[in-house]
Amino acid sequence: MNLERIDEVVKNQRSLNQSKSNFSLKERLSLLDKLEKSLLKYEKEINEALYEDLRKCHFEAQISEFLFVLNELRSAKKHLKKWMKRKSVKTPLIYFPAKSYILSEPYGSVLIISPWNYPFQLLISPLIGALAAGNRVVVKPSEVSASTSKVISKIISETFDESTVYCVEGGVEETTRLLDNRFDYIFYTGNGHVARIIMEKASKNLTPLTLELGGKSPCFIFGAQKIDLVAKRIVSGKFFNAGQTCIAPDYILVEDKHYEELVNKLEKYILKFFGKNAQKSSSYGRIINERHFDRIVELIESEELLYGGESDKDDLYISPSIISAKKDSHIMKDEIFGPLLPIIKMQNLKEAIDFVSEGEKPLANYIFSEDKKIVEVILDRVSSGGVTINDTLMHIANENLPFGGVGESGMGAYHGKSSFDLFSHKKSVFASSSSFDPPFKYPPYFGKMRLLRWLLKFFG
Repeated sequence: MNLERIDEVVKNQRSLNQSKSNFSLKERLSLLDKLEKSLLKYEKEINEALYEDLRKCHFEAQISEFLFVLNELRSAKKHLKKWMKRKSVKTPLIYFPAKSYILSEPYGSVLIISPWNYPFQLLISPLIGALAAGNRVVVKPSEVSASTSKVISKIISETFDESTVYCVEGGVEETTRLLDNRFDYIFYTGNGHVARIIMEKASKNLTPLTLELGGKSPCFIFGAQKIDLVAKRIVSGKFFNAGQTCIAPDYILVEDKHYEELVNKLEKYILKFFGKNAQKSSSYGRIINERHFDRIVELIESEELLYGGESDKDDLYISPSIISAKKDSHIMKDEIFGPLLPIIKMQNLKEAIDFVSEGEKPLANYIFSEDKKIVEVILDRVSSGGVTINDTLMHIANENLPFGGVGESGMGAYHGKSSFDLFSHKKSVFASSSSFDPPFKYPPYFGKMRLLRWLLKFFG
């Protein structure tokens, strides 16, 4: 891509933000309508691209990418009028008859940089929020998921004028050029290494940003359990998208007495869901590229396998695998982002909580227990971006729950109204009246402090 062209588009978007009024409700709804029509038009191509990039089956592509985004888009259209209304807040009586309210105004020019693992959802979902909030947007899909990037570029170019939404395809050079430009807000989904580079770039202009990162999301299995159901739900969540999910259960911390039964049940459901040879299953995806394939295979070779471990580089296939791990195992150092599931025996809950708390804060935390006291202790002691109790992944499915990380797993949260709020500056407005002008506000102040304290006591 012509790098100078990037500069021109960004400069033009910023200029329009400064010279024109904010997008009205009608204009925002029109933009969202156009996006919905384009998504429906290209639904087949989107699904095909996701299959080409990740061997993502139709069902997974629909529920985690296309329908996920479509439902969020329709919800935004339904509620946008309400979201945009000014919010009146109380004004202390001492300032009577003034009024106070909060306006949601767009930041202006927004940059959205998305990853490869859910290349459609993780670009279009924040775009919906940015448009609903009235921003102009530049989007940068991941070059790693090349097929989906091409479809997204086609959708954006056919749907929007480049002064409203513009798509930049390419790699590091294009991303660097984008970050050298000034935006009013940056939204990035990816890894912590790149996030630090983006934060450094953003700091030059004090640009606010959201970082949606990852981390080693634990599964706690303690107390009374329905182990068969626990295993079923962990296998479903862990091996969805071949484990390449930012909120996938990264590892299991299990009470010693449940260990053997859990391993047996996990094997049972891997076989039930994907068959004896998962490579032949139409429900099981592939690793995104050779670099990630080699990284995951290296992890397998360094650990004690309990189940699985098969791989085929020509097909970018790695089988669902269970690994016996210890707290200091190599596989426990970084987020796995693949179909490997380490299990660590724990003697007691305190040991498990201390282990997680000593590390970086995870994006997700999964608690499996029928004991409410155990659940409450973990909720109180373990900080994480989000939590699902007695299941996996499900907290991301409810748009009424803000989705985001904390600490090393990110900052800022979105989905549903939270997306609108994220891309909106909350402008405080105090409207004073000219019908009454209290004299105690003005100098000279001698002798007025007692009156002021009395007024604050009774009317503050």
